[in-house]
Amino acid sequence: MNLQKYNGDISKIDFLDLMMLDISGNIHHVSIPKGYISKKIFNEGIGFDASNFGFAHVNKSDMVAIPDMDTAFLEIKDEFNILHVLCNVEDPFTGNIFEQYPRNIVKLTQKYLKDNNIADDAKMLVELEMYVFDNVEYSTSEDHSYYSLESEEGLGDNYNLSPRMGLKKGYHGLYPKEKYFSFRNNVVSTLEKANIPVKYHHHEVGLAQLEIELNFMSLLKVADNVSLAKWIIKNIANEMGLYVTFMPKPMYKMPGNGMHVHQFLEKNGESIFTGDALHGLSETALYYTCGLLDHSLTGSLLAFTNPSTNSFRRLVPGYEAPISATFAKGSRSAAIRIPGYLKGKDIRIEYRTGDATANIYYMASAMVLAGVDGINKKESPVDKGYHSAEEKSDMIFPLNLEKVLEGLEKDKEYLLKVFPEGLIKDWIKLKKEEAAYVYNAPTPQEFELYF
Repeated sequence: MNLQKYNGDISKIDFLDLMMLDISGNIHHVSIPKGYISKKIFNEGIGFDASNFGFAHVNKSDMVAIPDMDTAFLEIKDEFNILHVLCNVEDPFTGNIFEQYPRNIVKLTQKYLKDNNIADDAKMLVELEMYVFDNVEYSTSEDHSYYSLESEEGLGDNYNLSPRMGLKKGYHGLYPKEKYFSFRNNVVSTLEKANIPVKYHHHEVGLAQLEIELNFMSLLKVADNVSLAKWIIKNIANEMGLYVTFMPKPMYKMPGNGMHVHQFLEKNGESIFTGDALHGLSETALYYTCGLLDHSLTGSLLAFTNPSTNSFRRLVPGYEAPISATFAKGSRSAAIRIPGYLKGKDIRIEYRTGDATANIYYMASAMVLAGVDGINKKESPVDKGYHSAEEKSDMIFPLNLEKVLEGLEKDKEYLLKVFPEGLIKDWIKLKKEEAAYVYNAPTPQEFELYF
């Protein structure tokens, strides 16, 4: 992708590309040609059918998308100058923001923090883990089901080459054994041109598994930029003849892809998570941690942080994937890790349970609301028995999608401070349909065991 920083000059733009998000967090777009670009579109937006996006009903589906120029970036594609911009969405019947829209959920969460004098904002750093393949095939029907993956690092019959990467020996691997260094450099260079800050990138543990770690951003920025980064990464992979997936568990007996989120609350320009309590945290941070673990244990938070059947292929023992309500310093098997190499004002917590099948807007907001619920209750995570560096605990999360959705139905009061109840109902309905589609189908493993 040939991205350029936008300098504000509309006269050289060939297409204005308005980008909107659906209920799952996927980006859609509509493009306005140069002859139709006007101040009216920037001020009043365009109408669209939100029922096709999953969060509006057919009898009241007309919504208005208004470009947020703070998100604008320029792409030169096929010799055309395309100005991409994420949109806000309003309800034309009321003139108010449409509350179920992902970006608006984040804005309402930020407002809730300020109105209740809890914090000015939440700051988050997201780690994007992914697998990159040189060839992918998959198909399912009434009479067959299969997938096939190949990687130049040594996966598949066509790539039985030397030197080759070990299946689980890739962590910080160096070329020539690791084959995707140039791909990551290309991605990171492009992300920076889109004003998406990157801290670093490296090869992950699994063969063909990579990580790009973004830097800290405010709540809305992190959600916008994670969504755009996933889209940019897939575009660059496509241009290079590669295939990228953020699936939590694309390969059997291999490490899964998490989406770890480092986070803290900020007030008056400073973190309110640093202090003199356990591990250099403040009491507020410990209460916040307790809220995250409380609502993970019921399953309600996992319904937004791990909202796919594939999420629970990753959340199994033995792969550094946290499956119990624990927090500890420096432990990568705990659901919440306090990085062991940080001190003083840099102290924060890292929620390691989630993955990139989440809608990052809903996930980020749900984490903040769960944490704030803990702050309001002022309960100690140590008193509740959450403080443990052990991989195993008696307090195991519900580990399938149906169970976490049941948890969401029972434990949603803390979310209703921002999330409309209609959105939660629509989310549960959508995810139950996905679960039924997967759980009702026989798998090749079942044929192996039972045929």
